[in-house]
Amino acid sequence: MSDLSETLAAAFADETDDEIAQTAADNIADFAEEYDEDLTSDRVTDLLADAPYDDFGRRFNWVIGELAAENEDCTDSRAFRIDGFGELAADPDIGT
Repeated sequence: MSDLSETLAAAFADETDDEIAQTAADNIADFAEEYDEDLTSDRVTDLLADAPYDDFGRRFNWVIGELAAENEDCTDSRAFRIDGFGELAADPDIGT
């Protein structure tokens, strides 16, 4: 587990249950590893505080979308959302 993941899991635990907090923190760490190595926990928590929703899951998914929008290399942020691609999404491995 990365330092970013550990720090965010603790921060998210104040907002949701431990399992979701850990999943969200791991997803942010995966995003950072793949797209933004300089991403900080402060940046994530600041975005989360600015999110226009009340529910943690929706706020977190909004944060992922914002981070992806700031990074031109990330064209699909769904893999980093709380529920991943979701049950109605097309299989991301088909056609690749």
